[in-house]
Amino acid sequence: MKTAQRMLATTPRTGAPILRASAALTLAALLVLVGCTQPREEPLLNPRVLVAPYALYDPDQPDALWAIAPLRNESGTSIVDTLSVSDALVAQTHQVRGVSVVPLNRTIAAMRVLQMQSVDTPDDAHALIETLGVDAIVVGTITAYDPYDPPVMGMSVALFVRPGSLLTTGSPDRGGLDPRTLRSTARETSVPHPEWSTAPTSVASEHLNAANHEVQMAVRTFGEGRSSTRSALGWRRYLASMPLYADFVSYRITERLLDAERARLARTHDHAAR
Repeated sequence: MKTAQRMLATTPRTGAPILRASAALTLAALLVLVGCTQPREEPLLNPRVLVAPYALYDPDQPDALWAIAPLRNESGTSIVDTLSVSDALVAQTHQVRGVSVVPLNRTIAAMRVLQMQSVDTPDDAHALIETLGVDAIVVGTITAYDPYDPPVMGMSVALFVRPGSLLTTGSPDRGGLDPRTLRSTARETSVPHPEWSTAPTSVASEHLNAANHEVQMAVRTFGEGRSSTRSALGWRRYLASMPLYADFVSYRITERLLDAERARLARTHDHAAR
């Protein structure tokens, strides 16, 4: 009888560790499930940022002030929203380190003051530079536009710089030259001041067909740090939306224009060093 009592007495004590272990396993399983349902923090990536070359040759050079003229449509299709693409170009240029850009609406307002429908000649570009008080203006055209998969966009741009600005020769002070005088001069002729050049300082042109794998790789590089890594499309969202593809094209053409400016400054520096 005593043996039976001892067996009954020890049964709860031997069962308690089993119950505690089972509860601990259950709690651990619940914690794992809760941890799995919690969204992990998305890793942050540094996007590739463009840098202007001016400070490399003159550390005291302040940020350049650019204006972007509304792009002209020479793509052969009427479905292009030129103002939307121009806004994309303004946005991408504004992200360049060392460059500030006036809003597109301000440039359009200045064109209205000058009764200028579009920027068609160097005279027009220089008149806008004077009116806006900027260092340079980007004038360009949309040369190709196809919003269907795969998207295609072409762009050609030219940079006109105020003499004496952005490490160019000449005096930045125009001496009271009236922009209306520039605007009223005969087209395709030299402007009424010897320091103004009829040729742009730098030019760039791109034709970007998204069917090209090299273009797709460039889009992926552009999208890193600019799109969610958890999105179903990821970087390919820039190929699925024409406005987003316009952002990429605007970035690429700005990069090419800065490359041309960097080459210009290198030539000028080498010539001065001789």
